[in-house]
Amino acid sequence: MTDDTLKIAGREFQSRLIIGTGKYKSYAQNAEAAEAAGADMVTVALRRVNLSNKDEDRLQDHVSPDKYTYLPNTAGCFTADDAVRTLRLAREAGGWDLVKLEVLSDQKTLYPDMEETLSAAKALIADGFQVMVYCSDDPVYARKLEEAGCCAIMPLGSLIGSGLGIQNPLNIRLIVEQARVPVIVDAGVGTASDAAMAMELGCDGVLMNTAIAEAKDPVRMARAMKHAVIAGREAYLAGRMGRKRYADPSSPLAGLI
Repeated sequence: MTDDTLKIAGREFQSRLIIGTGKYKSYAQNAEAAEAAGADMVTVALRRVNLSNKDEDRLQDHVSPDKYTYLPNTAGCFTADDAVRTLRLAREAGGWDLVKLEVLSDQKTLYPDMEETLSAAKALIADGFQVMVYCSDDPVYARKLEEAGCCAIMPLGSLIGSGLGIQNPLNIRLIVEQARVPVIVDAGVGTASDAAMAMELGCDGVLMNTAIAEAKDPVRMARAMKHAVIAGREAYLAGRMGRKRYADPSSPLAGLI
């Protein structure tokens, strides 16, 4: 089998599944899920996850930064200035330069504000950050973000935490076809078939949090997502059969007795 690692900003990852670190019952459960998922990277909401207070349970005490690449994100930021400031503080505190940018438009939908996102991306890239960017499934903005220098484009499948799956597969496919950097579906995945669909569309990876954390058995769901991502990637690389409007028998009819 040829090498098929995920390459982002000069780094290589064996797993194409990125998981979050929110909504779990405990950091210990989060660690079990990360192990079951076979993930190499976890995304960390800097405003919500305890990384510094040693008097309380800390993420890194369970999900080791020596084993997993931490991907700091700007969850909870609603302006470009706020997102840029948050990531600059994160770099000072932890030395992170590979980051996930998200600038949200409102509390109800958590839909990305694309004008603010593009503005923040340009400022961060100019400041030396390697930016993986959460965005809408708009191919035009996806291209603008790539042209600005983002190292990965992360279109939503549907609203964050909704579990509705990929609502606009055509747009995701258009983004994949035009992109020269990795495309990672981010948000909206609800179950394993959604992850497989993202990979079958040609995406380079899938990022999810709620689909695992809010499952009845998060560790088992993490394992299911691992297999779904692998299966979807293999199916994409294999090349699916063409769709037909008529039957085509599996066994030849010629020579029947």
